[in-house]
Amino acid sequence: MPLTRVLFLCTGNSARSQMAEAFLRKYAGDRFEAHSAGLEPKGINPLTIQVMEEAGIDMSGHTSKGFETYLGKLLFQYLITLCDDAEKNCPTAWPGVKNRLHWSFEDPAAFVGSQAEKLAKFRQVRDQIEQKVKAWVSEQS
Repeated sequence: MPLTRVLFLCTGNSARSQMAEAFLRKYAGDRFEAHSAGLEPKGINPLTIQVMEEAGIDMSGHTSKGFETYLGKLLFQYLITLCDDAEKNCPTAWPGVKNRLHWSFEDPAAFVGSQAEKLAKFRQVRDQIEQKVKAWVSEQS
């Protein structure tokens, strides 16, 4: 049976969508094929890599991708935007998308503060995304 394909989309594909993709693989990689992309990919933020490693997830295989990588090339059962910018600016016509969801999370990469405060913000957003992904996966059972 083919896996349900999910695309997580945010602005930079540097933090939130990367985290969501990784958590979906961790919690339901046997049922879902997870992907992520950004409207304006910026590369994976080093703090994303650090906080995900703290959660036991190796991000070395992840790359930052633009939404054009997938648009019209892969069919997704779910397109999940993770920020208001992505929800507002994502192409409204996305061939093959059956379900479109919006989960709004603060951009930890945009947070201004000391290094310790930035790290704390990344951890906070990571934990929020993990809980949302786990809850959504349990709803899909």
